[in-house]
Amino acid sequence: MNIRFVSAASAVALMACLSAPAFAAESEGAEITVTTETEDAVALRAIEPIDLEKANRAEEEETPAITISGAATLTSDYRFRGVSQSDEGMAVQGGITISHESGLYVGAWGSNLSGWGTFGGANMELDLIAGFKLPVGEGTLDTGVTWYMYPSGASETDFAELYAKLSGTVGPIGLTGTVAYAPQQQALGNWFPVGAPADPGDKEDNLYLAGDATYALAETPLTLKAHIGYSDGNPGLGPNGTSVAPTGTYFDWSIGADLVPTSGLTLSVAYVDTDISEAEANLIRPNFATLDGNSISDATVVFSITASF
Repeated sequence: MNIRFVSAASAVALMACLSAPAFAAESEGAEITVTTETEDAVALRAIEPIDLEKANRAEEEETPAITISGAATLTSDYRFRGVSQSDEGMAVQGGITISHESGLYVGAWGSNLSGWGTFGGANMELDLIAGFKLPVGEGTLDTGVTWYMYPSGASETDFAELYAKLSGTVGPIGLTGTVAYAPQQQALGNWFPVGAPADPGDKEDNLYLAGDATYALAETPLTLKAHIGYSDGNPGLGPNGTSVAPTGTYFDWSIGADLVPTSGLTLSVAYVDTDISEAEANLIRPNFATLDGNSISDATVVFSITASF
């Protein structure tokens, strides 16, 4: 066998050829000749370099334009802005969201109700949501509208609320600020003012401000969380004897933790309270109480388990 080595690169190319099964069977008695460095270069270029930009584009193209996510929750008490909507009893909740890559999304969320906030029919709250998310600096702005409705219940209790949420991180801490405003509507009206004659058909608005913080403990599945909110709305009772902002203005807050033992499953615990005093609660009793007569805005610990996809 007559082999002429032109350069070290030629030797590398020759070794690659001899190691291939197709040529190994023919190697006996065959004469292999490598003639020029140009031919060697062509052989070495048989393996093209990776085009990272092209690879990234291909990966982006595989990301679906529309994604669907959802969750189901079992909770020991449904607290809406610090006030129980389930007579301090358990509630089953669920929601689904359809999101587009542009930032647009629509969703629905529901929960059973009992006592305060029950308007007949299915005794259910159903929230229809539409919004848009966009990056703002290092954070995200989420803005949209929620339609609160009560299927088969009194129609004058349904209302719309606009919201805007700005979220971001400061070091290991996640922060979210929320402004929610419901324009004047009958559902928010002061139909039964405290100590004054009834005023059917009255329309009021409602403002809610909130701040939330989270802190994920490094190398653990545990996240600590805190919340504070402020409501400013109807100081009396609405068309069906309830109010989104009972007592007119008040603060609510909570502190708790989320544990994620496995992907898609969250165990939560939170201490929830408001600054609504017994004297204020007494002004709108018996509506603003459980069936046993207890306040529905006092301090409690809420446990929940959520499965998400």
